[in-house]
Amino acid sequence: MKTVEPPRAFLDVTKSASEQRWVERMAPAEHNTALAISQNLDLPELIGRVLAGRGVTQEEAEGFLNPAIRDLMPDPAVLTDMDKATTRMADAIQNGQRIAIFGDYDVDGATSSALMSKFLNHHDIINEIYIPDRIFEGYGPNPLAIKTLIDNGADLIVTVDCGATSFEALDEAAILNTDVIVLDHHQMGTESPKCAALVNPNRQDDLSGLGHLCAAGVVFLTLVSITRELRGRGHYKQGVSAPDLLSWLDLVGLATVCDVVPLKGLNRAFVVKGLQVMHQQQNVGLKELMRVGRMDGPARPYHLGFVLGPRINAGGRIGDAALGSRLLTTEDPDIAAEIAEQLELLNQERQKAEAQMLEEAVAEADAEMAKGTGPAVMVTASDQWHPGIVGLLASRLKDKFHRPAFAIAFDKSGKGAGSGRSVPGIDLGLVVRSAVEKGLLEKGGGHTMAAGLTVMKDKLGALRAFFEESLGDAVEAVRSDQRLKIDGALTARSANLALIDLIEQAGPFGSGHPAPVFAFPAHQIRYVKIVGSDHVSFTASAGDGAQLRGIAFRSADTPVGKLILNNGGKPVHLVGTLSADIWQGARRVQLRLLDAAEV
Repeated sequence: MKTVEPPRAFLDVTKSASEQRWVERMAPAEHNTALAISQNLDLPELIGRVLAGRGVTQEEAEGFLNPAIRDLMPDPAVLTDMDKATTRMADAIQNGQRIAIFGDYDVDGATSSALMSKFLNHHDIINEIYIPDRIFEGYGPNPLAIKTLIDNGADLIVTVDCGATSFEALDEAAILNTDVIVLDHHQMGTESPKCAALVNPNRQDDLSGLGHLCAAGVVFLTLVSITRELRGRGHYKQGVSAPDLLSWLDLVGLATVCDVVPLKGLNRAFVVKGLQVMHQQQNVGLKELMRVGRMDGPARPYHLGFVLGPRINAGGRIGDAALGSRLLTTEDPDIAAEIAEQLELLNQERQKAEAQMLEEAVAEADAEMAKGTGPAVMVTASDQWHPGIVGLLASRLKDKFHRPAFAIAFDKSGKGAGSGRSVPGIDLGLVVRSAVEKGLLEKGGGHTMAAGLTVMKDKLGALRAFFEESLGDAVEAVRSDQRLKIDGALTARSANLALIDLIEQAGPFGSGHPAPVFAFPAHQIRYVKIVGSDHVSFTASAGDGAQLRGIAFRSADTPVGKLILNNGGKPVHLVGTLSADIWQGARRVQLRLLDAAEV
């Protein structure tokens, strides 16, 4: 059997501070593609390299740089049950029925709920949004909530970002003779709950190829379909105008970034156009959230994922889960300002609680790692943790230990609410559903990269063993091939604002379309210090004296951070992404350090 030689190491770094092999992102065959893109579109070679390195072909490049919703929008009818959902919704609107919206408590759920509510408000349909309490109700519809909505007069219930596996709750609606339409995107098995329509591109019998959409994307396609149906019925000839759906793409773009779905095709267009809408600040709730988040300049994907998203999520994690959807639907600036301030305070509380919980989780994980190579899947748990923050803990553990991770918060009855985050190449949603089928979990599900579960404490040992048996070999294979893909080499002098502007032409960047990663060979470290609790700030200096500001987030106690803090003035190879922030009204370049290696 012929052995495959590993790619040549970039800068000859075979084992960096974070134990990664540095390699060039572009495959040899993509060099010609990069050159063709640059020449045909009259673009700098760097942009051609960035695009080709992310699988963009010569033929796709122009459309990729200028994505159009109209060109990328599929016919919504390709989604299974879309026609059923459209007909039932159009009937409800024309008959003036009261509609309840049942959403999830994260950003995708809040934006999906807001989109549906705005659409119904436009058509003068009485509607209410119900977001379950994360602690007392858990994820998705429950029978009591469904009965409450029906008792309150709901003629139709629409679930968004949930409902695809809510068998018991939807049985309750059927008993009470109330239709339910499910608009979801989570993985599910072959069985569907009782409902009037279940639109989910990840249901087993859906052949649309749209499984990469977040829930807000599914809701947007549904609204397009309903608008088309109402127009065909002549509804908009009776003094009612059709809604401007494109003006709500700020919500779709926000959800697309925060739910970490691939930024390709239609998703990428949602984000590009959504950012353009967000610049106009038409949504008063988002405008106020930008204010309390002290956003510097126009909204960028970073702001969506790390400024706006966490604040909306804070309500669902440790406060009133409905705050996010209320913020995004209100037209009253005073109410928006009040809710935004509440979310800001809740986010600050969440940060403090997360820091304490993370310290405990890392201590538990370190103890596991001390036994050897550690488990394939890191599973930490506590009776003292807040269940609304376990997803953040799982993400931090995944980043620190480079393997799938779960964090579980147990209540007094011994029932645990857990959340997991995965690494590329490991399908976490699939293994969680398998654990449900094995009887190890009360319930569970999710995506390839993220999953949620409910487990009893006496099943925790068996669950750990199941994860180890199911994923051990796959995780070992992924971990044995730790590579950091690099787009090219730069110097501190060449990392300027003009370069940032060029790079942004190939953006926005995110899941499935990662930000360009550059190496800075043999730079000296100056003015290094710890800022905040554990961030490492420094200045990288090139041989010609040019300097570049840099920061390594949450790294003071990591091998990368320690190399920067203690290198003693020796040149080091640096790798990271570039961005421009605004300081005292002026743009400046910053390197976000990802890795480092001794020269």
